[in-house]
Amino acid sequence: MVAVQSVALEKVFAQLLEPDSFEDYCPNGLQVEGKAQVRRLVSAVTASAAAIRRAAALRADALLVHHGLFWRGDDQRLTGVRFRRVRLLIEHDISLFAYHLPLDAHPELGNNARLARVLGWRVDGRVGRYGLLSVCELARATSVRSIAIRLRQRLGRSPLVVGAIDRPIRRLMWCTGAAQDQLEEAIAHGADAFVSGEISERTTHLAREAGIVYFAAGHHATERFGVQALGEAVAAQLGIWHGFVDDDNPV
Repeated sequence: MVAVQSVALEKVFAQLLEPDSFEDYCPNGLQVEGKAQVRRLVSAVTASAAAIRRAAALRADALLVHHGLFWRGDDQRLTGVRFRRVRLLIEHDISLFAYHLPLDAHPELGNNARLARVLGWRVDGRVGRYGLLSVCELARATSVRSIAIRLRQRLGRSPLVVGAIDRPIRRLMWCTGAAQDQLEEAIAHGADAFVSGEISERTTHLAREAGIVYFAAGHHATERFGVQALGEAVAAQLGIWHGFVDDDNPV
């Protein structure tokens, strides 16, 4: 089996995602150092203990995730849950690579781009900082019910829908994960509907009063696809093995 240096793997990630171009809430790139050589790469949405254990069971040398272990404002001490996750990585000599906003934004491999592919939405434009909001001009007016059904069928869970739920939709926008606070930006760009992962209490009032539809389709559910696409693309480029583990999350 082909082996590559861990530093070479990180270099390929950096060439694809350009993480230094982003001001993020976390360190992008190598977060925990493991084996110097990588033959087997596993991807997952989040560096949970369950995902790390499953990666170890697959004999992973490196784990690629969207949600890593370290976030701005967190307690920096390695205690409790974070310590146990780091200990698992060290015990199994697994390197942890994490990419947050750079993975959301990538125009081909990113979460927004891959969600569009899964749902069959054409990307007609990208707006906002880093192009994090994607736009689709639907060919014809579409009902809220039709979009909700498509989300349920393709993502395996029913979205929570709030706002002006009786209006027809022509201009659809989306941003995966916890992008409910970008609803105002979507409104400013003339969206009829906005799809994201999570929802806050204030989201309902804003959507109702602005006359827009908001679909909360699940943070995890909307962000399963980018990390898989990135892992597959990099593994194919380098000739190493890749597998995906899904530690399901209802949020």
